[in-house]
Amino acid sequence: MKIWLKAARLRTLPLALSCIFMGAFLALSVGAFQWDIFLLCVLTTIFLQVLSNLANDYGDSIHGADNVERVGPSRVVQSGHISASQMRSAVLLFVFLSLISGLLLLFVSFGSNWRGIISFLGLGLLSIVAAIAYTVGKKPYGYIGLGDISVLIFFGFVGVGGSYFLFVKNITLLQLLPALSCGLFSIAVLNINNIRDIESDKKAGKYSIPVRIGKEKAVVYHWLLLFFGLTASIIYTIITFQSAWQLLFLLSVPLFVRNGVAVTKVSSKQLDPFLKQMAISTLLFVLLFGGGIALAFS
Repeated sequence: MKIWLKAARLRTLPLALSCIFMGAFLALSVGAFQWDIFLLCVLTTIFLQVLSNLANDYGDSIHGADNVERVGPSRVVQSGHISASQMRSAVLLFVFLSLISGLLLLFVSFGSNWRGIISFLGLGLLSIVAAIAYTVGKKPYGYIGLGDISVLIFFGFVGVGGSYFLFVKNITLLQLLPALSCGLFSIAVLNINNIRDIESDKKAGKYSIPVRIGKEKAVVYHWLLLFFGLTASIIYTIITFQSAWQLLFLLSVPLFVRNGVAVTKVSSKQLDPFLKQMAISTLLFVLLFGGGIALAFS
């Protein structure tokens, strides 16, 4: 059980749940929050994130990105604790769980609106394919530097905007600003991971953005992700401003600055703790942002 929990990488869940929380808070601000939709969003997101982690463990081991030279925590397939066939079975199990949970979510949200169900079902299937194809297959898109775009789409626009739509049944460009914040901060987590693994990824033929542009430029890229992530939420707050409570999220700024300084100064081998720090900072940002708009619009 401990080995499977390690493979599931539960420490990644706060980041995945941040986008759902943001969508729920935005729905709360317009009086459309529902507990049943929220809990099913959380459950489906957990299944999808664990699916992504298991598929990533399997794919990186098969393609050679996980090896004895890897700086980060060892993976269970590469270390031999779980066989490749066992991991494939686990991936299929979580595909099934994600589908069941996702379908239940759609029926609760849309009722008999089959057009909405079919549209979001297609989005859900795309999310499952994206989770697997990141490192699995003959041409995994994570190996050609498209992981950042995928994270922006699924942790930002789909995660926040999609969950908001499930509550409200409508969305405007305005809600995409907080979605952009979540997406950019999520890319920052991936960027730290990729900076840490530059050398092992090079040898495995995994051309992430840090591999392509080098560590120095990847650090600049990291600061830009943090800056524009905060800027998007500041713009949203200015447009929707009703109360000083909406500025509560600014309390999280020192955490992002600390993360940026660490990425700038510490060696690649010392970056792993700052993956967790960036993920927790993102969750805290969302809770402060959501708490602020809940107080402002209550």
